Amino acid sequence: MGGFEDDEPPSKRARPSSVESASLDGLCYSKSVNPLGGTMARPLTSQGKEVMVGSKGVIKKDEFVRIITKALYTLGYEKSGAVLEEESGITLHSPLVNLFRKQVLDGNWDTAVATLNKLGLLDENTLKSAAFLLLEQKFFEHLRNDNLMGAIKTLRSEISPLGVNRRRVHEMSSCIISSPQNVLLAFSKLGTETCNSRLKLLEELQKVLPPTVMVPERRLENIVEQALTVQREACYLHNSIDGLSLYVDHHCGKDQIPSRTLQVLRAHRDEVWFLQFSNNGKYLASASNDKSAIIWKVDEDGELLLKYILTGHEKPVMMVAWSPDDRQLLTCGMEEAIRRWDVESGECIHVYEKPGLGLMSCGWFPDGKQILAGLFDQTLCLWDLDGKEADCWKGQRSSKTSDLAVSKDGELIISMSRDCTILLFNRDTKQERLIEEEDTITSFSLSEDGDFLLVNLVNEEIHLWNIRNEPSRVRQYTGHKRSRFVIRSCFGGSEQAFIASGSEDSKVYIWHRATGDVIETLSGHSGAVNCVSWNPTNPHMLASASDDHSIRIWGVKKASAKRKDVGSSSSSNGAHMNGSASASASANGNGFVHQCNGSRSK
Repeated sequence: MGGFEDDEPPSKRARPSSVESASLDGLCYSKSVNPLGGTMARPLTSQGKEVMVGSKGVIKKDEFVRIITKALYTLGYEKSGAVLEEESGITLHSPLVNLFRKQVLDGNWDTAVATLNKLGLLDENTLKSAAFLLLEQKFFEHLRNDNLMGAIKTLRSEISPLGVNRRRVHEMSSCIISSPQNVLLAFSKLGTETCNSRLKLLEELQKVLPPTVMVPERRLENIVEQALTVQREACYLHNSIDGLSLYVDHHCGKDQIPSRTLQVLRAHRDEVWFLQFSNNGKYLASASNDKSAIIWKVDEDGELLLKYILTGHEKPVMMVAWSPDDRQLLTCGMEEAIRRWDVESGECIHVYEKPGLGLMSCGWFPDGKQILAGLFDQTLCLWDLDGKEADCWKGQRSSKTSDLAVSKDGELIISMSRDCTILLFNRDTKQERLIEEEDTITSFSLSEDGDFLLVNLVNEEIHLWNIRNEPSRVRQYTGHKRSRFVIRSCFGGSEQAFIASGSEDSKVYIWHRATGDVIETLSGHSGAVNCVSWNPTNPHMLASASDDHSIRIWGVKKASAKRKDVGSSSSSNGAHMNGSASASASANGNGFVHQCNGSRSK
């Protein structure tokens, strides 16, 4: 599961080949200079009817035993692997293959090439590719040992006649003519300077040689991982925190979707308009019409505790934004200013504002060194942390800028362009792409991978857009209610496989991202639900903000679990406040109240 686009089966193991059919200039491959010896080896004859195991009789016993043996050796259980070979009578490798492996590890390159010719490889290209890898190692070991003439002879007389991988041969030639001090650098660039280069060579040979000759590394692990991946992708409601078990087939039910109220947070004194979990999932920040923002801490048991009440805004707080490292928080006042706070101390560090212009939205650049703000006059401004204006885009938009987002690489800036249009602006190429809707856009949010945008409309629809290349609409979600207010939605759950949204009917709606089906409708609020946020590190935790002045934390515990209200006067543990705290905050739990006295930039 994870996304609607995940519709391909697990990839099969590819067997890469380093063969290139083109011959080197002035050289051609012929039997007279074949470093592999005489004629090609013939395939081994069949040993009789295959013995099959398993309930469906589709597993070849000898292959099954061999990959188990290989797994035992890989895990370090050498005695167990040897016992399995002896007891089953099925050897992991033939005596000839074991000899070949020893020759490789001992660096006996000429005898290794000769033994390679006897392994029963029918395909000439495979034989050449394996020989190329052996002789390439021989070449570089000659250089490491300052045997320049031996390296030149190997390249001219053994490697070049194979007619394989011309580009690599040219790279090896450049190593010969390089000064001695550049040879080690060349090794590094070519990927050959490793302390276990011969072991690495065996791994590369296993990718080239048929699995009947040498069992691929970690083949059993790969098969099990594929099986688990298929089960996970077939699980319609996959949202499990625990890893998939090998003991039973995997299946998630609705009990894995956060649909039970675990906590009600009541520290705000007015409508709660916005909330967002931190990137590490350890904090939640909320913004309210009461002109404050609150930082909540998620403790080890998953309970949210009030950490700081942030005051100082002169108007309602529209939104919050976490820094990439979660050490700082931006709060944006409605048509007012942006304030930057230190999460650990709760102190205001800086105030960003433009004389005569109110700010509407805010966001961070991925490096955490710049912030982006949307202004009331339809412009976007980029500020350094110290308040210096780094860039500004003016007069390009005809509607008030509201939501904005920045991709993780910092290249793509996403903002409102017109009432029905979202602008995707690439800072490096200056390319502009548009998402054009038929109705007014009220809000949007960007997926974790940066490839999808969730767009809320006034017509009670939420549209999912793929913005990886040319924007295309791929899904829509309906059922929630919206008539007057800005309602926000979000991606969430395991691999963001679900969509959640607020609604003016006081409910939270959860859809299956891939199908658009409504899978849960959560009741509990007594006012419009304005915003939802799904914990990015805990798929079992969802938060919702409402006009009823409360925040609800939804989880998967049983209905009998005791619900806890935080912030009400009955649950106060005694507020710890600095001298600037207002008396009305005294019933807000055990958090601190901070007013903003930070430096201001204009």
